[in-house]
Amino acid sequence: MSGAAIAVRSGAERGARSVAVPAAGTRARFRARAQTQTQDDVLAELCRVALATLARSDQRRHGEAYLRGLLRARGRKSIRNIAGLAGGAAPEQSLHHFVSSSPWDWRPMRQALAHHLVRTLAPQAWVVRPMVIPKAGENSVGVERRFFREAGQVLNAQQAVGVWAASAYRSAPVNWRLMLSEGWLGDPVRRGQAAIPDAVRTETPGECAVEAYAGMMRDWGLPVRPLVLDAREPDALSALHRLRACGVPVLARVSGSLRVAVADSPLSGRETRMSPASLVMAGARELRRPVIWRHDPDSDALGTSLTAGVRVGLPVPQGGAGRGRLREMLLVGMGENADRWPDELWLTDLVNVAPAALVRLSGLLHRVDRDFTSIADRVGIRDFTGRSFGGWHRHATLASVAHAVALLSPPAGPTDPTDPAGDGPHLPGPGASSAPGVGRRGM
Repeated sequence: MSGAAIAVRSGAERGARSVAVPAAGTRARFRARAQTQTQDDVLAELCRVALATLARSDQRRHGEAYLRGLLRARGRKSIRNIAGLAGGAAPEQSLHHFVSSSPWDWRPMRQALAHHLVRTLAPQAWVVRPMVIPKAGENSVGVERRFFREAGQVLNAQQAVGVWAASAYRSAPVNWRLMLSEGWLGDPVRRGQAAIPDAVRTETPGECAVEAYAGMMRDWGLPVRPLVLDAREPDALSALHRLRACGVPVLARVSGSLRVAVADSPLSGRETRMSPASLVMAGARELRRPVIWRHDPDSDALGTSLTAGVRVGLPVPQGGAGRGRLREMLLVGMGENADRWPDELWLTDLVNVAPAALVRLSGLLHRVDRDFTSIADRVGIRDFTGRSFGGWHRHATLASVAHAVALLSPPAGPTDPTDPAGDGPHLPGPGASSAPGVGRRGM
Protein backbone atom coordinates (compact mmCIF):
# COMPACT_ATOMS: atom_id res chain seq x y z
CA MET A 1 0.00 0.00 0.00
CA SER A 2 3.03 2.29 0.17
CA GLY A 3 2.48 5.49 -1.77
CA ALA A 4 -1.22 4.75 -2.18
CA ALA A 5 -4.14 6.37 -0.45
CA ILE A 6 -6.87 4.86 1.70
CA ALA A 7 -10.31 6.18 0.83
CA VAL A 8 -12.39 6.75 3.96
CA ARG A 9 -15.56 8.54 4.82
CA SER A 10 -16.22 10.37 8.03
CA GLY A 11 -19.62 10.19 9.65
CA ALA A 12 -20.12 13.85 8.77
CA GLU A 13 -19.29 13.24 5.13
CA ARG A 14 -20.92 9.92 4.26
CA GLY A 15 -22.96 10.47 1.13
CA ALA A 16 -20.95 13.61 0.33
CA ARG A 17 -17.26 13.08 -0.42
CA SER A 18 -14.37 10.82 0.46
CA VAL A 19 -11.23 11.91 2.24
CA ALA A 20 -7.89 10.69 0.93
CA VAL A 21 -5.71 9.44 3.77
CA PRO A 22 -2.19 8.85 2.45
CA ALA A 23 -0.83 5.47 3.42
CA ALA A 24 2.39 5.51 5.42
CA GLY A 25 5.23 6.82 3.23
CA THR A 26 8.55 5.06 3.11
CA ARG A 27 11.55 6.18 5.11
CA ALA A 28 13.79 5.02 2.27
CA ARG A 29 12.24 7.64 -0.01
CA PHE A 30 12.60 10.29 2.70
CA ARG A 31 16.26 9.41 3.26
CA ALA A 32 17.03 9.34 -0.46
CA ARG A 33 15.91 12.95 -0.68
CA ALA A 34 17.77 13.98 2.51
CA GLN A 35 21.04 12.38 1.47
CA THR A 36 21.22 14.55 -1.65
CA GLN A 37 21.21 17.77 0.41
CA THR A 38 23.28 19.32 3.18
CA GLN A 39 21.68 21.21 6.04
CA ASP A 40 22.75 24.46 4.36
CA ASP A 41 20.90 23.33 1.20
CA VAL A 42 17.75 22.63 3.22
CA LEU A 43 18.05 25.93 5.08
CA ALA A 44 18.41 27.83 1.80
CA GLU A 45 15.35 26.07 0.41
CA LEU A 46 13.22 26.81 3.48
CA CYS A 47 14.41 30.42 3.48
CA ARG A 48 13.20 30.76 -0.12
CA VAL A 49 9.85 29.24 0.82
CA ALA A 50 9.16 30.87 4.18
CA LEU A 51 11.03 34.17 4.10
CA ALA A 52 9.64 35.07 0.67
CA THR A 53 6.52 36.10 2.60
CA LEU A 54 8.47 39.02 4.16
CA ALA A 55 8.20 42.26 2.24
CA ARG A 56 11.63 43.79 2.90
CA SER A 57 15.11 42.48 2.20
CA ASP A 58 16.36 43.46 5.68
CA GLN A 59 13.56 41.37 7.21
CA ARG A 60 14.62 38.40 5.11
CA ARG A 61 18.24 38.84 6.25
CA HIS A 62 17.17 38.98 9.88
CA GLY A 63 14.94 35.97 9.37
CA GLU A 64 17.79 33.88 7.98
CA ALA A 65 20.10 34.97 10.82
CA TYR A 66 17.44 34.03 13.35
CA LEU A 67 16.94 30.60 11.76
CA ARG A 68 20.69 29.93 11.77
CA GLY A 69 20.80 30.85 15.43
CA LEU A 70 17.90 28.56 16.32
CA LEU A 71 19.68 25.71 14.58
CA ARG A 72 23.24 26.37 15.75
CA ALA A 73 23.35 28.45 18.92
CA ARG A 74 24.32 26.52 22.04
CA GLY A 75 22.04 26.41 25.05
CA ARG A 76 18.81 28.37 25.34
CA LYS A 77 17.80 30.01 22.07
CA SER A 78 17.54 33.51 23.48
CA ILE A 79 17.94 36.48 21.16
CA ARG A 80 21.27 37.21 22.84
CA ASN A 81 22.60 33.72 22.11
CA ILE A 82 21.23 33.80 18.57
CA ALA A 83 22.80 37.22 17.92
CA GLY A 84 26.09 35.94 19.35
CA LEU A 85 26.63 33.95 16.18
CA ALA A 86 26.64 37.19 14.21
CA GLY A 87 28.58 39.14 16.86
CA GLY A 88 28.12 42.58 18.38
CA ALA A 89 25.27 44.46 20.05
CA ALA A 90 23.77 45.80 16.82
CA PRO A 91 22.60 42.37 15.58
CA GLU A 92 20.99 41.71 18.97
CA GLN A 93 19.03 44.96 18.84
CA SER A 94 18.00 44.35 15.23
CA LEU A 95 16.89 40.77 15.89
CA HIS A 96 14.97 41.83 19.00
CA HIS A 97 13.07 44.41 16.97
CA PHE A 98 12.54 41.94 14.11
CA VAL A 99 10.88 39.38 16.37
CA SER A 100 9.26 41.44 19.12
CA SER A 101 8.20 44.70 17.47
CA SER A 102 8.34 44.47 13.69
CA PRO A 103 4.83 44.45 12.17
CA TRP A 104 5.29 41.51 9.79
CA ASP A 105 2.41 39.02 9.76
CA TRP A 106 3.41 35.48 10.75
CA ARG A 107 0.39 33.77 9.16
CA PRO A 108 1.59 33.84 5.51
CA MET A 109 4.89 32.27 6.63
CA ARG A 110 3.03 29.49 8.41
CA GLN A 111 0.87 28.93 5.35
CA ALA A 112 3.91 28.67 3.07
CA LEU A 113 5.58 26.26 5.51
CA ALA A 114 2.45 24.09 5.70
CA HIS A 115 2.23 23.74 1.92
CA HIS A 116 5.93 22.90 1.71
CA LEU A 117 5.53 20.15 4.32
CA VAL A 118 2.48 18.75 2.53
CA ARG A 119 4.69 18.35 -0.56
CA THR A 120 7.74 16.94 1.22
CA LEU A 121 6.24 14.85 4.05
CA ALA A 122 2.91 13.70 2.53
CA PRO A 123 1.29 13.82 6.00
CA GLN A 124 -1.21 11.15 6.93
CA ALA A 125 -2.99 13.40 9.42
CA TRP A 126 -3.04 16.72 11.17
CA VAL A 127 -2.29 16.32 14.88
CA VAL A 128 -3.31 18.81 17.54
CA ARG A 129 -0.95 18.87 20.52
CA PRO A 130 -0.87 21.13 23.61
CA MET A 131 2.34 22.84 24.65
CA VAL A 132 3.11 23.98 28.21
CA ILE A 133 5.86 26.57 28.71
CA PRO A 134 6.90 26.88 32.39
CA LYS A 135 7.96 30.40 33.37
CA ALA A 136 9.65 31.90 36.42
CA GLY A 137 8.14 35.38 36.10
CA GLU A 138 4.69 36.90 35.58
CA ASN A 139 5.18 39.21 32.60
CA SER A 140 5.34 36.83 29.62
CA VAL A 141 2.11 37.08 27.66
CA GLY A 142 -0.48 34.55 28.85
CA VAL A 143 1.51 33.23 31.82
CA GLU A 144 -0.43 32.28 34.97
CA ARG A 145 -0.63 29.59 37.61
CA ARG A 146 -3.00 26.76 36.71
CA PHE A 147 -3.30 23.00 36.83
CA PHE A 148 -1.96 21.22 33.76
CA ARG A 149 -3.15 17.69 33.10
CA GLU A 150 -0.05 17.02 30.98
CA ALA A 151 2.21 17.76 33.95
CA GLY A 152 -0.14 16.50 36.66
CA GLN A 153 0.55 19.60 38.77
CA VAL A 154 0.03 23.33 39.15
CA LEU A 155 2.58 25.35 37.17
CA ASN A 156 3.30 28.98 36.44
CA ALA A 157 3.26 28.70 32.68
CA GLN A 158 2.03 29.70 29.26
CA GLN A 159 -0.25 27.29 27.42
CA ALA A 160 -0.51 26.96 23.65
CA VAL A 161 -1.85 24.54 21.05
CA GLY A 162 0.10 23.42 18.01
CA VAL A 163 -1.12 21.79 14.80
CA TRP A 164 1.36 19.34 13.29
CA ALA A 165 1.67 17.72 9.88
CA ALA A 166 2.38 14.09 10.80
CA SER A 167 3.39 10.91 9.03
CA ALA A 168 4.52 7.63 10.52
CA TYR A 169 8.17 8.61 10.36
CA ARG A 170 8.29 12.40 10.86
CA SER A 171 6.18 15.35 11.98
CA ALA A 172 6.46 19.14 12.09
CA PRO A 173 4.36 22.00 13.50
CA VAL A 174 2.65 24.41 11.10
CA ASN A 175 0.33 26.51 13.28
CA TRP A 176 0.15 27.76 16.86
CA ARG A 177 -2.49 29.35 19.07
CA LEU A 178 -1.75 30.88 22.47
CA MET A 179 -4.35 30.48 25.21
CA LEU A 180 -5.17 33.69 27.07
CA SER A 181 -7.36 33.88 30.16
CA GLU A 182 -9.75 36.61 31.24
CA GLY A 183 -7.05 37.70 33.69
CA TRP A 184 -5.04 38.85 30.68
CA LEU A 185 -7.76 39.87 28.26
CA GLY A 186 -9.86 41.68 30.86
CA ASP A 187 -6.97 43.75 32.21
CA PRO A 188 -6.43 46.83 29.96
CA VAL A 189 -2.92 47.44 31.33
CA ARG A 190 -1.62 43.89 30.79
CA ARG A 191 -3.39 43.66 27.46
CA GLY A 192 -1.84 46.90 26.27
CA GLN A 193 1.67 46.05 27.47
CA ALA A 194 1.55 42.72 25.61
CA ALA A 195 -0.03 44.36 22.51
CA ILE A 196 -2.79 41.75 22.38
CA PRO A 197 -5.10 42.47 19.40
CA ASP A 198 -8.67 43.52 20.16
CA ALA A 199 -10.06 40.52 18.26
CA VAL A 200 -8.46 37.98 20.62
CA ARG A 201 -10.95 36.44 23.05
CA THR A 202 -10.63 33.97 25.91
CA GLU A 203 -11.03 30.30 24.95
CA THR A 204 -11.29 26.93 26.63
CA PRO A 205 -8.64 24.34 25.73
CA GLY A 206 -11.11 22.65 23.40
CA GLU A 207 -12.08 25.90 21.68
CA CYS A 208 -8.40 26.78 21.26
CA ALA A 209 -7.67 23.39 19.66
CA VAL A 210 -10.61 23.66 17.27
CA GLU A 211 -9.78 27.18 16.15
CA ALA A 212 -6.06 26.41 15.70
CA TYR A 213 -7.04 23.70 13.23
CA ALA A 214 -10.18 25.18 11.67
CA GLY A 215 -8.60 28.58 11.08
CA MET A 216 -5.75 27.22 8.95
CA MET A 217 -7.99 24.81 7.06
CA ARG A 218 -10.48 27.57 6.34
CA ASP A 219 -7.95 30.07 4.98
CA TRP A 220 -4.86 28.21 3.71
CA GLY A 221 -6.16 25.82 1.04
CA LEU A 222 -4.64 22.73 2.66
CA PRO A 223 -5.74 19.14 1.86
CA VAL A 224 -8.24 17.46 4.15
CA ARG A 225 -6.67 14.82 6.38
CA PRO A 226 -7.97 13.11 9.51
CA LEU A 227 -7.47 15.18 12.64
CA VAL A 228 -5.87 13.30 15.55
CA LEU A 229 -6.02 14.83 19.02
CA ASP A 230 -6.19 14.15 22.72
CA ALA A 231 -9.68 15.27 23.76
CA ARG A 232 -9.70 14.36 27.44
CA GLU A 233 -10.35 17.93 28.59
CA PRO A 234 -13.68 18.75 30.29
CA ASP A 235 -15.00 20.55 27.20
CA ALA A 236 -14.15 17.66 24.86
CA LEU A 237 -17.78 16.99 23.89
CA SER A 238 -18.30 20.52 22.63
CA ALA A 239 -14.99 20.46 20.73
CA LEU A 240 -15.84 17.18 19.01
CA HIS A 241 -19.20 18.50 17.84
CA ARG A 242 -17.64 21.70 16.51
CA LEU A 243 -15.15 19.66 14.51
CA ARG A 244 -17.88 17.42 13.13
CA ALA A 245 -19.91 20.49 12.17
CA CYS A 246 -16.89 21.57 10.09
CA GLY A 247 -16.91 18.22 8.27
CA VAL A 248 -13.58 17.20 9.78
CA PRO A 249 -12.78 13.46 9.99
CA VAL A 250 -11.68 13.02 13.60
CA LEU A 251 -9.85 10.43 15.69
CA ALA A 252 -9.83 11.66 19.30
CA ARG A 253 -8.54 10.06 22.46
CA VAL A 254 -11.28 10.46 25.07
CA SER A 255 -11.74 10.01 28.78
CA GLY A 256 -13.42 6.92 30.15
CA SER A 257 -15.92 9.20 31.90
CA LEU A 258 -17.32 10.52 28.60
CA ARG A 259 -20.95 9.40 28.44
CA VAL A 260 -22.19 7.79 25.22
CA ALA A 261 -25.24 5.83 24.06
CA VAL A 262 -24.59 2.35 22.69
CA ALA A 263 -26.00 1.51 19.26
CA ASP A 264 -24.32 -1.81 18.34
CA SER A 265 -26.49 -4.94 18.55
CA PRO A 266 -24.03 -7.06 20.63
CA LEU A 267 -24.66 -4.63 23.46
CA SER A 268 -28.25 -3.83 22.66
CA GLY A 269 -29.20 -4.01 26.30
CA ARG A 270 -27.61 -0.61 26.78
CA GLU A 271 -28.65 1.09 23.59
CA THR A 272 -31.18 3.44 25.21
CA ARG A 273 -29.00 4.37 28.19
CA MET A 274 -26.14 6.81 28.49
CA SER A 275 -23.09 5.08 29.95
CA PRO A 276 -19.45 6.01 30.62
CA ALA A 277 -17.23 5.05 27.69
CA SER A 278 -15.04 2.94 29.96
CA LEU A 279 -18.04 0.84 31.02
CA VAL A 280 -19.18 0.41 27.42
CA MET A 281 -15.75 -0.81 26.34
CA ALA A 282 -15.40 -3.11 29.36
CA GLY A 283 -18.61 -4.75 28.20
CA ALA A 284 -17.15 -5.15 24.73
CA ARG A 285 -14.25 -7.31 25.95
CA GLU A 286 -15.48 -10.31 23.93
CA LEU A 287 -15.39 -8.22 20.76
CA ARG A 288 -11.62 -7.70 20.95
CA ARG A 289 -9.56 -8.75 17.98
CA PRO A 290 -5.77 -8.66 17.48
CA VAL A 291 -4.41 -6.16 15.00
CA ILE A 292 -0.89 -6.54 13.63
CA TRP A 293 0.80 -3.38 12.47
CA ARG A 294 4.26 -2.17 11.59
CA HIS A 295 6.14 0.02 14.05
CA ASP A 296 7.89 1.56 11.04
CA PRO A 297 6.70 1.55 7.40
CA ASP A 298 10.09 0.31 6.18
CA SER A 299 10.91 -2.07 9.02
CA ASP A 300 10.10 -5.73 9.54
CA ALA A 301 9.32 -5.08 13.22
CA LEU A 302 5.66 -5.78 13.95
CA GLY A 303 3.46 -4.74 16.83
CA THR A 304 0.24 -6.35 18.03
CA SER A 305 -2.66 -4.53 19.64
CA LEU A 306 -6.05 -5.67 20.80
CA THR A 307 -8.87 -3.53 19.47
CA ALA A 308 -12.65 -3.48 19.71
CA GLY A 309 -15.15 -1.09 18.19
CA VAL A 310 -18.65 -0.21 19.32
CA ARG A 311 -20.95 2.15 17.46
CA VAL A 312 -22.19 4.77 19.86
CA GLY A 313 -24.32 7.87 19.88
CA LEU A 314 -22.76 11.12 21.03
CA PRO A 315 -25.25 13.57 22.54
CA VAL A 316 -25.42 17.06 21.05
CA PRO A 317 -24.42 19.51 23.80
CA GLN A 318 -26.87 22.01 25.19
CA GLY A 319 -27.28 24.99 22.94
CA GLY A 320 -26.10 23.08 19.87
CA ALA A 321 -28.15 22.67 16.73
CA GLY A 322 -30.12 19.44 16.92
CA ARG A 323 -29.91 19.25 20.70
CA GLY A 324 -31.48 16.04 21.97
CA ARG A 325 -30.29 13.97 19.00
CA LEU A 326 -27.44 11.48 18.99
CA ARG A 327 -24.65 11.59 16.43
CA GLU A 328 -23.23 8.23 15.38
CA MET A 329 -19.54 7.61 16.02
CA LEU A 330 -17.28 4.62 16.67
CA LEU A 331 -15.84 4.07 20.13
CA VAL A 332 -12.57 2.18 19.81
CA GLY A 333 -10.70 0.46 22.62
CA MET A 334 -6.99 -0.26 22.24
CA GLY A 335 -4.60 -2.17 24.44
CA GLU A 336 -1.65 -4.55 24.46
CA ASN A 337 -2.36 -6.31 27.75
CA ALA A 338 -5.26 -8.76 27.70
CA ASP A 339 -5.77 -8.45 31.46
CA ARG A 340 -5.88 -4.66 31.54
CA TRP A 341 -8.54 -3.47 29.14
CA PRO A 342 -8.63 -0.99 27.59
CA ASP A 343 -5.39 0.99 27.77
CA GLU A 344 -6.82 3.79 25.65
CA LEU A 345 -10.24 4.89 24.41
CA TRP A 346 -10.70 6.66 21.09
CA LEU A 347 -13.74 8.15 19.40
CA THR A 348 -13.95 8.57 15.64
CA ASP A 349 -16.33 9.14 12.77
CA LEU A 350 -14.04 7.11 10.47
CA VAL A 351 -16.40 4.20 10.94
CA ASN A 352 -15.41 2.40 7.73
CA VAL A 353 -11.65 2.49 8.25
CA ALA A 354 -9.82 -0.76 9.07
CA PRO A 355 -8.79 -1.15 12.74
CA ALA A 356 -5.10 -1.38 11.79
CA ALA A 357 -5.32 2.01 10.08
CA LEU A 358 -6.93 3.53 13.19
CA VAL A 359 -4.14 2.09 15.36
CA ARG A 360 -1.54 3.64 13.05
CA LEU A 361 -3.31 7.00 13.13
CA SER A 362 -3.53 6.95 16.93
CA GLY A 363 0.23 6.39 17.07
CA LEU A 364 0.80 9.77 15.43
CA LEU A 365 0.24 11.43 18.81
CA HIS A 366 3.35 9.61 20.06
CA ARG A 367 5.21 10.50 16.86
CA VAL A 368 4.57 14.18 17.53
CA ASP A 369 5.60 13.84 21.19
CA ARG A 370 8.93 12.33 20.14
CA ASP A 371 9.61 15.00 17.54
CA PHE A 372 8.65 17.74 19.99
CA THR A 373 11.34 16.53 22.39
CA SER A 374 14.05 15.65 19.87
CA ILE A 375 13.61 18.58 17.49
CA ALA A 376 11.18 21.35 18.47
CA ASP A 377 12.52 21.82 21.98
CA ARG A 378 16.09 21.72 20.72
CA VAL A 379 15.47 24.52 18.22
CA GLY A 380 13.97 26.62 21.01
CA ILE A 381 10.22 26.46 20.46
CA ARG A 382 9.71 27.32 24.17
CA ASP A 383 12.65 29.71 24.58
CA PHE A 384 11.08 33.07 23.76
CA THR A 385 11.61 35.47 26.68
CA GLY A 386 9.87 38.56 25.29
CA ARG A 387 6.54 39.85 26.55
CA SER A 388 4.54 40.68 23.43
CA PHE A 389 1.79 38.63 21.80
CA GLY A 390 3.20 39.23 18.33
CA GLY A 391 6.73 38.43 19.45
CA TRP A 392 5.64 35.08 20.83
CA HIS A 393 3.92 34.17 17.54
CA ARG A 394 6.84 35.31 15.36
CA HIS A 395 9.30 33.29 17.42
CA ALA A 396 7.04 30.21 17.33
CA THR A 397 6.74 30.58 13.56
CA LEU A 398 10.48 30.87 12.98
CA ALA A 399 11.15 27.98 15.37
CA SER A 400 8.68 25.89 13.33
CA VAL A 401 10.65 26.69 10.17
CA ALA A 402 13.88 25.72 11.99
CA HIS A 403 12.20 22.47 13.05
CA ALA A 404 11.43 21.75 9.38
CA VAL A 405 15.05 22.45 8.41
CA ALA A 406 16.32 20.02 11.04
CA LEU A 407 13.70 17.46 10.06
CA LEU A 408 14.53 17.53 6.36
CA SER A 409 18.32 17.64 6.79
CA PRO A 410 20.50 14.52 6.45
CA PRO A 411 20.40 12.24 9.50
CA ALA A 412 23.28 12.44 11.94
CA GLY A 413 25.97 9.77 11.76
CA PRO A 414 25.96 6.83 14.19
CA THR A 415 28.88 8.31 16.15
CA ASP A 416 27.24 11.69 16.65
CA PRO A 417 26.60 12.08 20.41
CA THR A 418 23.38 14.02 19.77
CA ASP A 419 21.88 11.03 17.95
CA PRO A 420 23.38 7.68 19.04
CA ALA A 421 21.11 5.68 16.78
CA GLY A 422 22.11 7.65 13.71
CA ASP A 423 18.43 7.99 12.85
CA GLY A 424 17.47 11.48 13.84
CA PRO A 425 17.67 14.99 12.43
CA HIS A 426 21.00 16.76 12.24
CA LEU A 427 21.14 19.24 15.12
CA PRO A 428 24.45 20.51 16.41
CA GLY A 429 22.92 21.72 19.66
CA PRO A 430 22.72 20.03 23.07
CA GLY A 431 20.84 16.84 23.84
CA ALA A 432 17.09 16.45 24.09
CA SER A 433 15.23 18.18 26.87
CA SER A 434 12.81 16.89 29.43
CA ALA A 435 9.40 15.32 28.92
CA PRO A 436 7.36 16.72 26.02
CA GLY A 437 5.38 19.86 26.70
CA VAL A 438 6.48 20.45 30.29
CA GLY A 439 9.83 20.84 31.90
CA ARG A 440 12.17 23.74 31.22
CA ARG A 441 11.48 27.07 32.86
CA GLY A 442 11.98 30.40 31.15
CA MET A 443 11.94 33.98 32.29
